[in-house]
Amino acid sequence: MRYFLLALGCALTITSQASSMMGLEALGSEDVSGASAAIAGSGYAGNAKASEEGVSMLNPARLAYASNVSFSVNLFYQMTSASVEKGSLASQSMTIPSFYLAFPMGNWGALSLGLWQHYSSDFKTELKDTVTKESTILQYQGSIFEFTPSYAVKIPFWTRLSVGGTMHLVMGSTRRSLTLGPDNSGIAEGDAWATTSADVTDAVEGSWSVLDHPAYYTISAQYRGKMASLFFSYTTPYTLVNELEYNLQLSQLENLTPTKKDRQIDVPATLATGVAYRFAKQHFLMLDFMWKPWKTNIPNISGSWDLPSETLVESEFLASIGYQRDGSTIFYDSFVSRMTYRAGAWYRNDYLKDVSEVGGSVGLGFPLGKRGTTIDVAFQGGLRSSKSEAYLDETFIGIKIGLMGLGSWGNQRVTR
Repeated sequence: MRYFLLALGCALTITSQASSMMGLEALGSEDVSGASAAIAGSGYAGNAKASEEGVSMLNPARLAYASNVSFSVNLFYQMTSASVEKGSLASQSMTIPSFYLAFPMGNWGALSLGLWQHYSSDFKTELKDTVTKESTILQYQGSIFEFTPSYAVKIPFWTRLSVGGTMHLVMGSTRRSLTLGPDNSGIAEGDAWATTSADVTDAVEGSWSVLDHPAYYTISAQYRGKMASLFFSYTTPYTLVNELEYNLQLSQLENLTPTKKDRQIDVPATLATGVAYRFAKQHFLMLDFMWKPWKTNIPNISGSWDLPSETLVESEFLASIGYQRDGSTIFYDSFVSRMTYRAGAWYRNDYLKDVSEVGGSVGLGFPLGKRGTTIDVAFQGGLRSSKSEAYLDETFIGIKIGLMGLGSWGNQRVTR
């Protein structure tokens, strides 16, 4: 670890990939609430907007008001920069964080099937000190995916109220390798010939699951009024299990006997609420709030080197405000009139202790065809800052693109 910290200070040769460089030893960076490009464009607010097609991970009850079969896929690209002494760390990532299909079933409610990349760690950095010849290669690869079947239904005789639930089936893998080059700095130059030039690599890899159960759950209730819509949701606590295998490689051809260890991460319950208020027919003001009271510190991947054994946590919350102007649904109106316009901002207290994030976004929805198919684009930017010396402050910009395809499969034909 001494080499790694020294090389960070020099920052002479750096190449990396990541959405964030924080929390890599814990869970990595989080895709906030599985947000679609539409919700991302309004500052992560809008989960209560019942007239919006699509699935919300925080509010599955909204699905009950879907009127069309829908298909959605999102693409996310982000660039991150962090300053260090005598240099900087720059990173970038491109992922497909979510995908789903939704099927309305009339009085029987609606069903959706999807995949959501909840957490991800994708980072590689190569650091060299040209004076001491010390070198370090650090790489993280992995993600926690969830298969997310959801169901929602309107309450009979009071269709303004709906309830829904999502089952989160967890899967995924993680891998970290830390390679240290040879260090002959403490050996007399005349004796250096007798030392080894082999690199030493500490490689760790494993899989993710939920302890004693295949899944955890989200339940929610939604009220859809004429002018305002409101939701409340609860996500059950659960324990993530990461089954790890450690391999210490003295060279590319020689490994020591691997060791195995399970680390358990207690994820607390999540409470969320939101409201969407309609004014002037096509205009919406939206407010959302999410709270997750982390209490138990997260065991780190750690390993053979003298790395910290745990990551400190604190209560996580997300407060967001957004605006949306819906586009006209009349196909013969101008293209600009049929576009959707969004803007928003958010403040997030991260699960990592003393880490916070503030950001803003603008979004556009481009209509395609007569059935309401759209391409949503969200532009985001902000700052992740930390009061702790364990993390570097990061600035980020990103773009999220979503395709929302609508169809009428299974709908009854209108007969004359």
